[in-house]
Amino acid sequence: MTTLNDFTASSLTGQEINLSDYQGKAVLVVNTASTCGLTPQYAGLEKLYEQYEEQGLVVLGFPCNQFARQEAGDAAEIKEFCQINYGVTFPMFAKIEVNGSGTHPLFQWLRQAKSGVFGNRIKWNFTKFLIGRDGHVIKRYAPNTPPEKIKDDIEAALKTG
Repeated sequence: MTTLNDFTASSLTGQEINLSDYQGKAVLVVNTASTCGLTPQYAGLEKLYEQYEEQGLVVLGFPCNQFARQEAGDAAEIKEFCQINYGVTFPMFAKIEVNGSGTHPLFQWLRQAKSGVFGNRIKWNFTKFLIGRDGHVIKRYAPNTPPEKIKDDIEAALKTG
């Protein structure tokens, strides 16, 4: 059975990262964008990361430009924007596609594992997936779900495994 550990992704600096590096952690995967109405969620995501990192949570941000071209910048611009405006310290990855024929394999798997209200397509920026310490998807959250509303699920995920 496929788990998070079976995937790789490129970091913002172009380094190929084995997602098995996060084995044993609870992971929140989010497709992000810098000029979206939901972009302020970066602050909430960073707060969750800071609050729960020592207990085993990692937040992984995956910039995506598929929704109204709201992530047009290159890797350096994305990194600078996230750090300057929201103090992001959680791992950020290279820009990917989350829908269509170019969908990154990680998001193909996430979409299959947990469909949303409109099927398995990603509806918009800041769709979130919580993955348990065992590498399996626990839950999918709508783009407009504020990060702080996920705290109880994160705490439950951190207690298991």
